[in-house]
Amino acid sequence: MPEYTLDNLSRAVLHTVAYSDIFDYPLTAREIHRYLTGVRASLEEIVQVVATHGMVTRTGNYFTLRGREEIVRIRKQREVRSRELMPRAIRYGRLLGALPYIRMVALTGSLAVMNVSKNEDFDYLLVTAPGRVWTARACAVSFNRLTRLRGHTLCPNLIVSESALEWPLHDLYSARELCQMVPMAGMDVYHRLLASNVWIQDFLPNAFSANGADMKSRKLDLRKISIRTRQFLEIPLNGKLGDRFEKWEMDRKIARFSTQAGFGTETIFNAEVCQGNFHHHRKWTKEAFEKKLSALAAVPGGEVTLTQPPRTAVEANR
Repeated sequence: MPEYTLDNLSRAVLHTVAYSDIFDYPLTAREIHRYLTGVRASLEEIVQVVATHGMVTRTGNYFTLRGREEIVRIRKQREVRSRELMPRAIRYGRLLGALPYIRMVALTGSLAVMNVSKNEDFDYLLVTAPGRVWTARACAVSFNRLTRLRGHTLCPNLIVSESALEWPLHDLYSARELCQMVPMAGMDVYHRLLASNVWIQDFLPNAFSANGADMKSRKLDLRKISIRTRQFLEIPLNGKLGDRFEKWEMDRKIARFSTQAGFGTETIFNAEVCQGNFHHHRKWTKEAFEKKLSALAAVPGGEVTLTQPPRTAVEANR
């Protein structure tokens, strides 16, 4: 972990604010602390830095890049709509958690950070029992057909097995996505997921610190799912019949997905992972962030000398 200095803390603050800026999402001081990129610092130290930072400005409780103050209004508008949608997202998340073979549900995407714009789909990460990724997906998709009758689309964009909890890609994008997700069901598996991805601390060292905004502090009413009901629903597919259905469902869906536009570098389909990022959001985010940093570096008299996020211990050892 890089040692704290005023210089690298100033850069880390700027990178953190710039990353959220590409989503028109200004940050509070506590959020800058939580998502601080690459170095560890206290909230008090961050408050001192942002108060005198030449490229960051304050509007009310929010900090933005200088000249981008208008996104404070955008965040407030989006948060109003997000608060209207959140109770439904929680309700659907709990119901997903009661479906066969689904062991954990977490809300992801823009709604997880209360930043919904036009797209009002509910994005979820699902963790399933080993050997039942595609069966669980089939159950979730069937449930989605019912919710769409009420005008609500559920998108289980990432489904992984309990045996594949460690993220294969260790980068800032993945760290932010994992840090921002909101668990809805299966808290024991959620904590195992975090424990399997301790590398997050190399990118976001404050994210789960004692003084940080740990997701456990989010005051959601995480009711227990009826395990007995779920176990009863799983009985017909626990044996060889279930194994045959799992393989049949996986083979036919992978064959279909492989012909879909966007299939490639950000889609993963196998027995343990179903990741349908056909829109290449990771690539878009990386390119937009690099463009933002390059623009900041070109500001006359600016204090940015890096065109990439601060290097971490993970990156340095590669």
